[in-house]
Amino acid sequence: MGEAMDALLLKQYMHLELVQMPEPEIGPDDILVRVRACGICGSDVHGMDGSTGRRLPPIVMGHEAAGEVAAVGSRVHDLGLGDRVTFDSTIYCGQCFYFARGQVNLCENRFYCARGQVNLCENREVMGVSPGPYRRHGAFAEFVAVPRRIVYRLPGNLSYEQAALIEAVSVAAHAVSLSGPPAAPEDVAAVVGSGMIGLLTVQALRAAGFGRVVAVDVDDARLAMARTLGAAETFNSKTSDAPAGVRELTDGRGASLAVECVGATDPIRTAIASVRKGGAVTLVGNFAPSIDLPLQEVVTRQLRLQGSCASSGEYPAAIDLMARGAIQVDPLISAVAPLAQGASWFDRLYRHEPNLMKVILRP
Repeated sequence: MGEAMDALLLKQYMHLELVQMPEPEIGPDDILVRVRACGICGSDVHGMDGSTGRRLPPIVMGHEAAGEVAAVGSRVHDLGLGDRVTFDSTIYCGQCFYFARGQVNLCENRFYCARGQVNLCENREVMGVSPGPYRRHGAFAEFVAVPRRIVYRLPGNLSYEQAALIEAVSVAAHAVSLSGPPAAPEDVAAVVGSGMIGLLTVQALRAAGFGRVVAVDVDDARLAMARTLGAAETFNSKTSDAPAGVRELTDGRGASLAVECVGATDPIRTAIASVRKGGAVTLVGNFAPSIDLPLQEVVTRQLRLQGSCASSGEYPAAIDLMARGAIQVDPLISAVAPLAQGASWFDRLYRHEPNLMKVILRP
């Protein structure tokens, strides 16, 4: 420890710089990962200008990563140097629960990790995030230190670049897992928003058994990608009435489920209008802090709204889906570039350069 490493540091808003930083130290239950690939997430791009409020400079961002074990803590015995791994973006404590008179008090909202809801951990930190209460440097660096409990081995048929998308796949898999009972072949699902998470959700829904998946977006190129990845029908909500199109496909009823992957008023209204009475809408996108909700439509049609936050134990499922080809990520990787070019690629993504989906940086 104590060696210097390259890192892409957000020194101040809108200013990323490749700098030298000390290699992170590890505790007895940690591992040191030599980062081989790290994806630029949309939340990192928005974090660059301070709009999210969750990346206070100076901070090394990056949470979609894979690499190899460079060192292990004294209590880690099941991973060795050179093992290929990825890791969760959420650092959960693994033990938050509440004791009352020696018993776990299930009426007390302090037992998330104990119930397996690790994404809701009271002591949660997120890689590459600094909201104020904590600062956790991320993986746009040569090395990153992570607890062993959030680390997963990689199968041999996944490259580091592919593995950098496991975090995003786990988000889609988590949203689908929260969306209700198992799907039947006759069930139709709609995905509103065909960005990275939306395109992965299209595939996750198909893998979960939905007979038809409909994709909705305002970008024809992204809708074409959705068709390539398994969407049976697509609608451009800027030029057509997407909910009416979904109803026409379902004999006037609407989809059983809509998954919203943008997080703004108009796409959420589209998702709500696209489902049948008694249907469900799972909300994944969180671009806007608040939205205008069509309350009477939700109430009188008895719809279920379900929020979905990050992932909660879906990494093994995500790895399996990718390893057996049920979810394809190669078409979503727009560019692979050295970390030294990171600031330039952030700028291109921030300016919404056409035909850029996922950019992977290699330290």
